[in-house]
Amino acid sequence: MKILTTLSFLFSMAFSNSLAQPNTIKMKGKTYYLSFNDEFSTEKPDTTKWNYRTDSKHWSTQLPANVKLENGYLKLKLKKETIGNKNYTGAGLISKDSLGAGYYETTMQIPKGAGWHTSFWLMKHDGSGGTGPGKTNLEIDIVESDSKVKLGHHTNLHKWYGEHKDYGYKYIQSADLSQSPQVAGCLITKDSLFYFYNGLEVDKRSLSNLKFGKMHIWLTSIASHLGGTESVDDNLLPSEAIFDYVRYYSESKKEKK
Repeated sequence: MKILTTLSFLFSMAFSNSLAQPNTIKMKGKTYYLSFNDEFSTEKPDTTKWNYRTDSKHWSTQLPANVKLENGYLKLKLKKETIGNKNYTGAGLISKDSLGAGYYETTMQIPKGAGWHTSFWLMKHDGSGGTGPGKTNLEIDIVESDSKVKLGHHTNLHKWYGEHKDYGYKYIQSADLSQSPQVAGCLITKDSLFYFYNGLEVDKRSLSNLKFGKMHIWLTSIASHLGGTESVDDNLLPSEAIFDYVRYYSESKKEKK
């Protein structure tokens, strides 16, 4: 594992968006430029940047009303309430912009009770408010955390279009993700993925035989059976998943709108 020595990481470790984000970072011998970011410092989600996740999947329905900005943090509220045939509600944001190769980073904290699948990931969004995997090519999971397992998360890479293939699941041991914020990142080059956790390079995947195209950023938490979860811990609800910021750095200055 290699230490990620970027300004982005040094600022991130403070878990405080009172510090300004760096406009450039250097990784793998290249300079990357801040092209998309949200520090979540406004009163409401910026709907010029984000769509809401609104599907019903696994054990929950995702509601825009559960997305809140509080004291400079994005908080996805997680509740026990019946909507349709689901007994829980989750939440999520999906970037309006589709973004290309470069470096992606967030700082996140998962809910304390079991039953919630919280993720920072990339996939093409079809505009439906849900995942629609049959209409996308790749899914890059930078952090997938099942709150039943607090001392780790996993990375993954899927190809969806045509025949579904999984190109590698890896469990990453970590600190208690429900007790303290953690920095997660992913560098995408033309032929590789590099995954980072709190400044360490913890995983790598090849893209050399896969068709990579622009993708959307997803910040989500849903009630789910994933990770062998038997049930949601109702005693710790309502709960929340927390994100401090999200940043994307591209190889070109021109991607910044």
